[in-house]
Amino acid sequence: MSLLYAVFVAPFVDMATAPAFFVEVLLGGVFAGLMYSLVALGFVLIFKASGVFNFAQGVMVLFAALTLVGLMERGAPVPVALVLTVAVMVALAFAIERLVLRPLVNQEHIILFMATIGLNFFLEGFGEMLWGANVKRLDIGVPDESFQVAGVLVNKLELSAAITAALLVAVLAVFFQRTRIGRALRAVADDHEAALSIGIPLKTIWVIVWAVAGIVAIAAGVMWGAKSGVQFSLSLLALKALPVLILGGFESVPGAILGGLIIGVGEKLGEVYWGPLVGGAIENWFAYVLALAFLLFRPQGLFGEKIIERV
Repeated sequence: MSLLYAVFVAPFVDMATAPAFFVEVLLGGVFAGLMYSLVALGFVLIFKASGVFNFAQGVMVLFAALTLVGLMERGAPVPVALVLTVAVMVALAFAIERLVLRPLVNQEHIILFMATIGLNFFLEGFGEMLWGANVKRLDIGVPDESFQVAGVLVNKLELSAAITAALLVAVLAVFFQRTRIGRALRAVADDHEAALSIGIPLKTIWVIVWAVAGIVAIAAGVMWGAKSGVQFSLSLLALKALPVLILGGFESVPGAILGGLIIGVGEKLGEVYWGPLVGGAIENWFAYVLALAFLLFRPQGLFGEKIIERV
């Protein structure tokens, strides 16, 4: 009886008796969830346009952050370093399309997936060779301190990161749904051959998509790097977006957003209110256990279409 109380009653009693603390935990989860959603959008954009599951997206986040902080360490002002980093990521997108995607057109999906794994290790090693392996501090001018609103502590850096992530997610959603290029991207995602037949340049679309994914990686790398330092564990942290994709669906922009929020809020609440019952560390495995449950009962995700095969 005491175990049932501890699991099913006590956490909700704690939430009710300390509402300000509960809101703080909830906000922390929302902030983290928006960051996961931002990284997941990079996966979604590339998968929708080219059918490629880009395993290297996490390392692209790391590589973008390393490039930015490396340029800043060499004396470049923040705006100049940011512009140069964008140029580097666009050039990287062009190189990936020309050297990786184009030679592998019409190959099996597993071959393209293995190519992105190779790209993952190449970018990790190349970034280490260029900028070194030490943890680097990234100062974007926003202090990592908290202020109080109605008894709730809000971290300035987390709030700035969340607002930036939310704006970028909104811009990408509008870009994908409302612009001419966005419609072309959706046409390519639906049917490559049909898109080519009506004059949509497939190779150009791929470059644009990888460039946008690179810019998303810059934003995510800057935000994570400013919070915890630019280090190689960032690539593993960015892979937390994989469970987000499983929850939301690999081709859904709204799914990436909602999936990120579910995982961000769920892991924070689980760690704080249920973590003491199991010795902690719920935050490390919550997302993957939830993703496993979805794979068992709804493998297409919340917004994915159910695949029906007739034999």
